[in-house]
Amino acid sequence: MSITVLIADDQALVRGGLRLILEDQPDITVIAETADGPDTVAQARRLRPDVCLVDIRMPNLDGVEVTRALAGPGVADPLKVVIVTTFDLDDYVYGALRAGAVGFILKDAGPTLLIEAVRAASTGHALLSPSITPRLLQHLAPATTRPPAQPARPLSEREKQVIMAIAAGHTNHEIAASLYISLSTVKSHLTNIQTKLGVRNRVGIAAWAWESGLMNRTS
Repeated sequence: MSITVLIADDQALVRGGLRLILEDQPDITVIAETADGPDTVAQARRLRPDVCLVDIRMPNLDGVEVTRALAGPGVADPLKVVIVTTFDLDDYVYGALRAGAVGFILKDAGPTLLIEAVRAASTGHALLSPSITPRLLQHLAPATTRPPAQPARPLSEREKQVIMAIAAGHTNHEIAASLYISLSTVKSHLTNIQTKLGVRNRVGIAAWAWESGLMNRTS
């Protein structure tokens, strides 16, 4: 089945470029384009696309608020939101990730990464660019003044190892190989970790790892 996508960006040229790249793929269909925050929320709720590509800097309602409205903690049936960012300029991307975004891409990312991002988000995978994600989270984590939520139940040492691997940008297969455990065991750990931390996806886990200081461990 085709992956349906909504593109939200206030620049028509950007929207057009993203549409051309995505619709060149046989398994991706762009079903809507929006140019401001409120319209993005309205169209996304009405059409319920598989993936929403949302610019962080949207008129009238920015990408953080759009993300919170579509995928925040209070949303019963959250949509998958991927933030589009320039990274160096958008210090508040961190807020969008905490608001429920499943990932992000850079505006200057090539077509391959864009397509990968959409496909990954549609299947629930959040860390779309392992080489960039840890740097982004590490860059933004010190800016937050809110202390990280404590786990509902204590984390095991193995779960902490999995969390650190996720925050470092590793895939499930890489985690399984490095920890000498099966892929199904990795997935089981992920489910338990999400429940304990009260987060919805891998980005939430990674953000918690940086917020809590777990990634600053020297041993």
